[in-house]
Amino acid sequence: MGGNGRHPRWKISFYHRSSSAPKPPPIEFICPVSGSLMFDPVVVSSGQTFERVSVQVCRDLGFTPDLEDGSTPDFTAVIPNLAMKQTILKWCDSSRSEHPPVPDYNSIENIVRSIMKSSDRPESSSTKSAPDIRFSERELLKGVAENPPVIFSHAATELNHRVNHFHSSSSEESVVVAPSSPFTPLPLTTRPACCSYSTSSSSSAEITDAPMTSSPEEEELLRKMRSNDIVLQEEGVITLRKLTRAKEDIRVSLCTPAVLSALKPLIASRYSVVQTNAIASLVNISLEKPNKVIIVRSGIVPLLIDVLKSGSDESQEHAAGALFSLALDDENKMAIGVLGALQPLMHALRAGSERTRHDSALALYHLTLIQSNRVKLVKLNAVPTLMTMVRSGDSVSRMLLILCNLAACTEGRSAILDANGVSILVSMLRESALDSEATRENCVAALFALAHGNMRFKGLAKETRAAEVLREVEERGSQRAREKAKRILQMLKGREEEEDVDWEGMLESGGMSQSRFRVGVNLHGSNSTNF
Repeated sequence: MGGNGRHPRWKISFYHRSSSAPKPPPIEFICPVSGSLMFDPVVVSSGQTFERVSVQVCRDLGFTPDLEDGSTPDFTAVIPNLAMKQTILKWCDSSRSEHPPVPDYNSIENIVRSIMKSSDRPESSSTKSAPDIRFSERELLKGVAENPPVIFSHAATELNHRVNHFHSSSSEESVVVAPSSPFTPLPLTTRPACCSYSTSSSSSAEITDAPMTSSPEEEELLRKMRSNDIVLQEEGVITLRKLTRAKEDIRVSLCTPAVLSALKPLIASRYSVVQTNAIASLVNISLEKPNKVIIVRSGIVPLLIDVLKSGSDESQEHAAGALFSLALDDENKMAIGVLGALQPLMHALRAGSERTRHDSALALYHLTLIQSNRVKLVKLNAVPTLMTMVRSGDSVSRMLLILCNLAACTEGRSAILDANGVSILVSMLRESALDSEATRENCVAALFALAHGNMRFKGLAKETRAAEVLREVEERGSQRAREKAKRILQMLKGREEEEDVDWEGMLESGGMSQSRFRVGVNLHGSNSTNF
């Protein structure tokens, strides 16, 4: 009877869909160049997604399209966007549309040539003069020639910035919460540890003037930065760093395609002084919210990732700080993850300096506020590393922040349980091995995330006698810790069925974002490492 009851409803639904007009695909599924549903979407260096063949055609013809939002893509590197591909296929299945066909190179070439003709933009002369070398290959050869993988030993900069950088004013510590985020970002510091200055009192949102635009000072700055003379390059980036240290209006006015383009080869420089000051300047510029998306779309992120892998200690500190700063903007999170920043950031958690570890942890925390980056990090086998660091007492609060985000997805919960996460967390609570009440809250929050609709957690919690520890937290812990401990105890007693709590639904809708899943944080501590 159950099957017969469902069959008519299915037939009615099918008849209704077949009689209605086809549902148009979401605009983000359409390649900006070909105008077709993407078969093999890829993310380019500037963060946008295109059909792979469209990127190849544009490279071969030496053509860079102007997008509708006024931005210009950077086709230097492409990375498969598997998440987008799966989403497109699922949409096709759910809307009963055909899967996108394999794109034809010649057809897309005709489209691109038509765009070039309509915009009066011919093929690049370099492409015409060397027909035997594809544009992408020439760029690769040029990159290898200009940026060989050699990093010289570290040299001190002229700005004497190695002081305590962990102090920031309370007015700078709030993070704008995006409605799409499954959890509310914590009110942590929003400035990288490598920043040691305060800003002017004016708001970046109110800035409309660009004092240095087309000024002789800016032209002189660009001339030095573009020079082949290393001494002039040093003078240029040191001047830029000084200019962007304190004034918001200068940082906004200098975030131009010309300045960012001049910075890119300096970030990849083999000379440590040049590289360090170039990245420090970028960190300064990235502090203003309007600049963050512009910087990512300029194609700088892959260069920062390379520095994080093989740069000098100080350069790595600034690269981690830049990635953290850029990750604060929701529009950048997916692009930074797709471009390959997660694995180098994970490595920096163990091998970098204190400031590098600090900013890498915060970058990972903000990046894992979205589902695609959580899954990527789990697949990189990050959970065992994070649990080992928690067990050893190394940056416990920071690691717990990331683990709480990972526990929001099914893959993350399974990986944490496989890594003996329940036993480790319960042992830490039992042994009082936590350095602050905020860290204790984070530990309980991680257990709380693991408990959602998870019968396996229930068994592991009983084995470790977690109820005893949680009762103590319920009696003596902070308000947030007590609330979470109480809910876990209710689940262990089987009361969640009585209350009809939809754990997975609350996770998906963000229903725990403010009160039920608020990870502990010390709002009054001046030290940014005190979570």
